[in-house]
Amino acid sequence: MRCKNMLLIVLLALTSPVMADSATAIFAGGCFWCMESDYDAQTGVTGVVSGFTGGTLKNPTYSGNHKGHFEAVEVTYDPAVVSYATLLEVFWRNIDPFDNQGQFCDKGPSYRSAIFPGSQLERELAERSKIDVAMRFDGEAVYTEILNRSTFWPVEEYHQDYYLKNPVRYKYYRWNCGRDQRLEQIWGSTENTKNKGS
Repeated sequence: MRCKNMLLIVLLALTSPVMADSATAIFAGGCFWCMESDYDAQTGVTGVVSGFTGGTLKNPTYSGNHKGHFEAVEVTYDPAVVSYATLLEVFWRNIDPFDNQGQFCDKGPSYRSAIFPGSQLERELAERSKIDVAMRFDGEAVYTEILNRSTFWPVEEYHQDYYLKNPVRYKYYRWNCGRDQRLEQIWGSTENTKNKGS
């Protein structure tokens, strides 16, 4: 009886649908509330977490010390639905790549833009996309860095899904920061590359 049960379990495991593969990507584009909102709207993205990365300090916090870290988002996505290349397009269309002081109204080292590839292929795609942006704007200096991926530290819970928990405050902040106005100035249409698929 025990052998039959074991055989049934094995057969069920072999014939059950396999969970869709998922991957993660890390991007820093200034305010993590805004980047979280932008990536959550992308088809194929299954989760976005706000946090810090790029520094050496362990357990950085927003209310405490996060010196040396970038504000960033960790994007979980289904590669069968959306490609890393598309996530890069979404990234560029939602940042100001020409600002070496931060992003929009937020200035300082933690608000600089950066891409954190997790493989050689991702690095090559990121570097190619950076060249494409520079060429599109006649060789203007692109200050976005491409850095080795390091530990991602989620920020305190009250910052997660801030745009959903505090929609009025979030919209007020985003407008007053001039984010969408500057994005339209750089990229033209305010219709970002969301939901383009892969």
